[in-house]
Amino acid sequence: MNEIHAHLATCATEAARVTRGVTPEHLAGPSGCTDWTVRELANHLVLHTAHGLEHRALRTQLPDDLVARDFTADADWPELYAAQLDRALAAWSKPEAWDGDVDFGGGSTVPAPEIVAMLIAELALHGWDLARATDQEFTLPEDTGAYLLDVVERYADMYRQYEGFAAPVPTGADASAFTRALAASGRRP
Repeated sequence: MNEIHAHLATCATEAARVTRGVTPEHLAGPSGCTDWTVRELANHLVLHTAHGLEHRALRTQLPDDLVARDFTADADWPELYAAQLDRALAAWSKPEAWDGDVDFGGGSTVPAPEIVAMLIAELALHGWDLARATDQEFTLPEDTGAYLLDVVERYADMYRQYEGFAAPVPTGADASAFTRALAASGRRP
C-alpha cells in the first residue's frame, strides 16, 4: 500500500465510525453545510466517498439510480456505508488503480493520486461536518492531518470557485494540522 492509501483508510475508518453515531432523529436537523440537512450531508458523503471512490478506481460512471438514492432510508445505512467503503478501499489497493488519469467531471481528468487526495478531503471535511452536526468528534492522527492540510491548501481556490469552501478562518499558532485544514477550508473548528 502507498502512503495516500493509508491516509484514505484512516479517514474512511473515522467517517464510518461517525456515521454509526447518527440517529434517525439527527437526519432532519441542520448540517452546517450550506442549506443541507444532516440527511442530505450523509447522502452526499455516502455517494461520493464510498460509491464514487470505488467507481473512480474502476474508471466507471456512477449509475443514475445511485445518484438519486436516499441511502439513509435504509435502517442499516451506516453499516452499508462501511461495507461500501471497504469495497472502495479494496479497489484502490490494486496498483493499477493508481495509474493514469481519472474523470473529474466536465470532460476533464486528473491523475489518479490527485482524485484520491480530493476524496480524502471529502471524507475528512464532510466527516467532520457530520460529526459536528450530530454532537460527535472527528479526529485524525497528525500525519493524516498534515496530508489533509496540504490537499486543502492546494485545492482551496478551486473549491472556493464552486462554493465548496468558505473564506479561511484564523487558528492559533499551536493548532493541529487537522484544525488548520478545517480552518483553511472555511470551517470553524
